[in-house]
Amino acid sequence: MDLSTTYLGLPLKNPVMPGASPLVDKLDNVRLLEDAGAAAIVMHSLFEEQITSQQLAEFAHTEFSADSSSEAGSYFPRMEDYALGPDRYLEHISKIKEVVDIPVIGSLNGTSIGGWTDHAKLIQQAGADALELNVYYVATDPNETGMEVQMRTFNILEEVKKSVTIPIALKLSPYYSSPGNFAKSLDSRGAAGLVMFNRFYQPDIDIEELEATHRLDLSNSTELRQRLRWIAIVHGHIKADIALSGGVHSHEDIIKGIMVGATTVQVVSALLKHGPGHLATMIQSFERWMEAHEYESVDQMRGSMSLGHCPDPSVYERANYLKILNLWKV
Repeated sequence: MDLSTTYLGLPLKNPVMPGASPLVDKLDNVRLLEDAGAAAIVMHSLFEEQITSQQLAEFAHTEFSADSSSEAGSYFPRMEDYALGPDRYLEHISKIKEVVDIPVIGSLNGTSIGGWTDHAKLIQQAGADALELNVYYVATDPNETGMEVQMRTFNILEEVKKSVTIPIALKLSPYYSSPGNFAKSLDSRGAAGLVMFNRFYQPDIDIEELEATHRLDLSNSTELRQRLRWIAIVHGHIKADIALSGGVHSHEDIIKGIMVGATTVQVVSALLKHGPGHLATMIQSFERWMEAHEYESVDQMRGSMSLGHCPDPSVYERANYLKILNLWKV
């Protein structure tokens, strides 16, 4: 049986990899992930705020007194809140490359071109085999149009592509007005891959303290459905590879992702809950299922349940809405 695939031009032994998470901050965990069968290592993101905060600090150190930069610095999280600062992030990529034999994918998270191009170059120089641009942007300005939001991402992709030669994937939000068209536009602009989708961490409200609060909730398999729908719709319409991200907790979830058209599947929450070794369980169960159902390769399975190949395409369209509502009887 052939589990191998190619993602972002990189040959992989299987289609399953850990997604961006703090697990990669420790080299021991990275080794465990490779031993468990990880096809590649995806770094957690280096944030635009980290880059900007470091630049402000360096500028203040050379140009102003310590007090003059305190207000500007207060707009950003403290550098110690991040596990790896910009310089350590680059060093860590180099260290990971030394201890594993699988591809390493760097990640940048931001909303403006700013220091992206410079740090994209540095990530490439540190040895990353590819780069994931994590475009996490909340359109809070009601005067900003949907096209302006999309153009922001187009500009980032085009400028970063000018600065590096390694392949680039875009990690997207599901909240664009037409995800399929947006995916085609990114594909035409040279994106080697699309990661569908980023998880938006929503604020909560403390009604006693009257303040917005932050809370981290790990994913569950119900979140997979949104990814399945849009990957099924996009599959066959773009040349770029597609990585499914969000809601993958079992080998069944991996199978579903490949069937709708994903090139690879990223796992995060399940590994944070159960540890790096859980990846081996998922991959082994995935392989046993393929054997039991007489699949000879991952390529044979890929896209078999996409919109273009599904026996009942209506499950991805408006008709599904009507059917679901009629399932509940009172």
